[in-house]
Parts: sequence; C-alpha cells; structure tokens
Amino acid sequence: MAIISINPATGETLLTVDPLTTEQTIAAIDRADGAYRDWKMTSLDGRKSFLLKFAQRLRSRSEELAHLITREMGKRISESRYEIEYCAKISEFYANGAQKFLADEPVPVDDADAFIQYAPLGVIMGVMPWNFPFYQVVRFATPNIMAGNTVLVKHASNVPQCARMIESLFHECDLPDGVYANLFIPSELVEVAVSDPRVQGVSLTGSERAGASVAAMAGQNLKRSVLELGGNDPFIVLDDVDVDEIADLAIKGRIVNAGQSCVASKRFIVVKAVAQQFIDAFKKRMSQLTLGDPTDEATTLGPLSTEAAAVNLLEQVQSSIDAGATIVLGGDRPDRKGAYFNPTILTGVTPDMPTFDQELFGPVATVYVVDNEAEAIELANHSTYGLGGSVFCKDIDRARRAARQIESGMVFINQPTRSQAELPFGGVKKSGYGRELSRLGILEFVNKKLIHHRK
Repeated sequence: MAIISINPATGETLLTVDPLTTEQTIAAIDRADGAYRDWKMTSLDGRKSFLLKFAQRLRSRSEELAHLITREMGKRISESRYEIEYCAKISEFYANGAQKFLADEPVPVDDADAFIQYAPLGVIMGVMPWNFPFYQVVRFATPNIMAGNTVLVKHASNVPQCARMIESLFHECDLPDGVYANLFIPSELVEVAVSDPRVQGVSLTGSERAGASVAAMAGQNLKRSVLELGGNDPFIVLDDVDVDEIADLAIKGRIVNAGQSCVASKRFIVVKAVAQQFIDAFKKRMSQLTLGDPTDEATTLGPLSTEAAAVNLLEQVQSSIDAGATIVLGGDRPDRKGAYFNPTILTGVTPDMPTFDQELFGPVATVYVVDNEAEAIELANHSTYGLGGSVFCKDIDRARRAARQIESGMVFINQPTRSQAELPFGGVKKSGYGRELSRLGILEFVNKKLIHHRK
C-alpha cells in the first residue's frame, strides 16, 4: 500500500513517502534491540524525565500539531487540540505512576519471602490506526517506554506526517536512539517484524481483519499480542430519562471524530415509551450539524479520513436501504469537494440485513425501538462486537444492573463511552483482547516474574 498523505477536505496530496525495504526494517529492529540492553537498565526516574519532556513538548507545540492532524486526516481543529492535550496527560500519567504500577508485589506465603517483579520484555511492535493519529500511538508507546521496553511503530499509511512528527518529538526530548522508532513499512513487512525473535510482542488497533492477521502471526511465533478492534457500541435509553438531554449526549456520542471512533455510539436502542420523542429530538440535532472546513471553528462535522472511507460508508448505508431500512435523515453524500458524508439516521434495520452487525465508521446512526429493558439488553448483546456501551437511566441502581448484563469491555452510565488515562480500555468478542491505559495497560508487555526465597 502506498504511503501517501492526502488532505481529505480538499483532496490535495500533501506528502508521499517511500516505504522501507526488508533490509532497512531488520536494521531498525537491530537498533531497537540494541537500545533495549541499555534502556532496561535506566532507572524509572530517568525514563520519567523523558516522558515529562515529551508531554511539555506536546503542549508547547499544540497548535502546530493540532493543525497537522486536521490537515492529514480531517479531524475538526478543536478535537485535534483536545487529542494533543490528552496525549500530554497520558504521558504524565505513566511518567508519574510507573513507580507505583511496577513496584514489586509481595505474595503472602507461610514459609517464604516471595514477590512478583514486573520486568520489561524487549522490543514491542505497534500497528496503529489513523483515526486518532497521536493518541493511539501515545497510549501504546508511553507505558511500554516507562516499563523499560523499546518500541517500533508501523503507523497507518494515510498519516505519514503525524507518524514522522511523533518520532521527531521523542528525538527532540533526547530519548536515546532506538528506544522509539517509526517504521514506514507496507503491511506485508509487519510479518517480518512480528516473526523476528527479538520482537517480544505486538499491539494492534484497527480492523477485525487486520487484528485476525496480526494475531495469527503472533500466535504462530508464540508472541504476546493486544488487539483493540472495531466496535458497534449500544446506546441504551430507558424510559425514565430527560429525552432532550439524552439527545444532546447522543450527538456527542455518535459524531465524535465525524463518527470515526471504535467507541462511538452506533446503535441507539430506545424503549418504546420514549422512542418517537427521542427520534424527533435526535433528528433535529443531527440535521443542525454544519459540514465544512475542519479548520473552521464553526464547523461541527468535518470530512471522513479518505475518499475511499466515504465511498465504503455509502455502500453500507445503501445496502441497508435496499434491504428495507428506513431513512429518517440523510443517507447520502453532499455535493461538494472532499470526503464528506451527510448526517444520517436509519431505522428498521433487522438482523438479516448485512449492516446489522457491521461497524459504520462515520456520521451514521441506527435507531432500534424495543418494548422494555430486557429487550434492550438482549439486542445490545446481539452483536459479535463487545467494546463499549452506554446505559441512560435516572435510577442508578437499575442502570448498574443493566450495565452488568451488557457483554462488553466497558459500560458507561449516563454518558457515552469515553477514554481516560486512569481507566482501562479494551473489549471482548471480536472487539479484541487485552487492555490499554490505566495500570493494566503498562502490565500487558512485562514479565510478571516470581522471585521466591524460602525462610
């Protein structure tokens, strides 16, 4: 696949990068493995100083970095600024928390002194997506760097400028050569890296297809892997809510990053008692979104990441319509330059339709009407995905009971699914396995080594 940066709002080609050869890829692994020998011996305070510098550098260049994200993948400028600030917070979270997260953990036994040491493993490979081009890399790289691992990143082929900038920022912070390296490699060279015996694990955020491929490579080579894949998150609305307030949150949950988020709310499951009121309120707010230049503060809905993404989404929506789904709003693309898609609401999507259990990556919402809470939970779980989900109900005890029954890695009550440095992030079923962020994120690629001394 070509490594090309194209502004999705204008179609302008910004940069073309020649991919690395097999020999160059192996040489990068050599450097990462060599760097690991010294990096694993660096004190936690020493590692911490680099990440705090990195956080400071992100903030000091926030406006420049935000505009780079927006030009390269179309995110609205306010969302790009938020992404950079969040990356700084994640870096600080692991810099300041690693001493506690990685501390030796005593194991109580009667006849011995025993403890678990959390030791680094070596070179860890990351295969990263385009939709949050800084955040996804930072949430993978910073805990591994703090744990004493070295990191190689194969970023998405449509965000090479962001990929190059992240590496440059680490170098500006004087991070030793080889501790972090960006690899401009085609997808077929991922297997070269994963199969190399010096690479101890691989983390992928991306599609189900890519995840299955990387998991197979890792399994064949007996490597650890973490997969964060797609989602089809339910947004359950029960019957005791303020519908106007929930409709505002529905917009927030569905339209974040133009709907291109694995944890965006996608299936709006509403009990019949408030369904029509919700649909009317949701439609009104969706229809008020303003498509436009993502660098313009007045724009509330930017383009999708690529023209191919917009074409694919239209095919998915049209297949639902052809199968009998009802268009409440939108369903098509605007007559303008760029990878734009009109805000869309569909109802009447049934399990026999091809898009019922597909992830719709864009500003498209499907609304399902159910008779009661039990049906809502059953429908929420009727999916091969299990990443996030939300329950909206004024009765918190009732909401918690419902949340416990939802088959997903995360459930949020009275708010859309979100990400926070302190909270574990990950899913079940075909949404992947393993966890990122929180203390759990730094423990995915470490050796949980028992040290035992008989008294």
